[in-house]
Amino acid sequence: MKGKILVVDDSADYRQVLKGHLEDQFDISEADSGAALQKSLNGEQPDVVLLDVQLPDANGLTDLLPAVKKRWADTEVIILTGKPTDNEALTWAVDAMRRGAFNFIRKGDHFDRDKMIADINNAIEKREQVEETKNLRKALETMSGGSSPVFQSPAMKDVVRTIERIAPSDVSVLITGESGTGKEVISDLVHAFSPRSKARIIKINCAALPRELIESELFGSVKGAFTGAHSDRDGLFRQAEGGTLFLDEISEMPIDTQSKLLRVLQDQEVRPVGGKTTYKTNCRIVAATNRKTEEAIKDGKLREDLFYRISAISVYLPPLRERREDIMPLANAFLRKFAAQANRPINGYTPAAIERLTGFDWPGNIRQLQNEVQRAVLLSEGDMVDTMDLSISKFRTTGDESQDTNFTLLEGVERNAIINMLKETGGNKLETAKRLGIGRQTLYNKIKAYGIEVS
Repeated sequence: MKGKILVVDDSADYRQVLKGHLEDQFDISEADSGAALQKSLNGEQPDVVLLDVQLPDANGLTDLLPAVKKRWADTEVIILTGKPTDNEALTWAVDAMRRGAFNFIRKGDHFDRDKMIADINNAIEKREQVEETKNLRKALETMSGGSSPVFQSPAMKDVVRTIERIAPSDVSVLITGESGTGKEVISDLVHAFSPRSKARIIKINCAALPRELIESELFGSVKGAFTGAHSDRDGLFRQAEGGTLFLDEISEMPIDTQSKLLRVLQDQEVRPVGGKTTYKTNCRIVAATNRKTEEAIKDGKLREDLFYRISAISVYLPPLRERREDIMPLANAFLRKFAAQANRPINGYTPAAIERLTGFDWPGNIRQLQNEVQRAVLLSEGDMVDTMDLSISKFRTTGDESQDTNFTLLEGVERNAIINMLKETGGNKLETAKRLGIGRQTLYNKIKAYGIEVS
């Protein structure tokens, strides 16, 4: 969906120039005076306002900018002017920022389309981050209390209380737990409630990048550092400056890269790949792993010294099977979300469906539960989700006694769930992993561990 831009300028020619350059990427509306802008304040809220300083009936900086921010607090305003000299421009820019403007652009003979588009996109991104922070704050309130808390288990209430206490600090955080337990959500909350929330949170999945690229991705690189490095590249540390860097699946990072990462964290300096100079870095580190840290260290997957560096605070997210009190609050939250998205009048779950949901062990944890509810919403024909709408209705749950004696109770449940889903998908492993809410490699590992034959 295109971003919505309101252009406020008394020059019809300039408005036409802006529209010609921007309308292929943004939805453009126009106002030619302060009075026209005041009328627009009662209409649809734009993402960004391009506001001229000198209008026939008002001063954009002193009269209109405060009015826009009062009516549309989340809308970003970029000030436009063609009047000041270079020295005056700096003074005006500082004044504009103090009054709440996102940026200040001088109009001139040369129209820099790329810079204008970049400024607008940056403003839209900032607005989206503000909106996301509001949603996260609302989510945390729902998690920790209110009329319908998402987390009712003692374990997760402790996690929420920990986040509330540690987020305002700068301490590094290590989040552990099985795949699908919500580690990325917790990292978002840590960032959203920290003083760094005005800057960005940058995320990287350390297991998703080949070893020859991960250092360039993290630390940046200079032109010619390696084959394909055609220009200088900022690394994620530089992109996360002043904000938070989330290192997901850190135990999958190559050991030699872990050593370089440790040096960066100790010295607070980064040297790009192929570079000769370093630059200071200032970002908070939040890391996560689905491995047990003791085993990861013992198996040589995680450096012990790095572990101690990133785990000043450790947050463990229990699997869903160990906190069944959270299953239905989460399922109800997902139901409301997906029913609204699909415009389906589904009001809840039948008692049989509730029994099935709460009795299942959820090997894919919250991610699998979310996928299951979304599927049920799309397939349900009534106003309540029933067992026939649930794919897990065919799986054995904890209450079943016919478990494979070669496996523990939990492993038997997990093994049967994988076998049944493979049958449903005709042996399609990618689709099976997607429906179970687990990673493809995780599925491959479990198929091998449980000795499952796939035809």
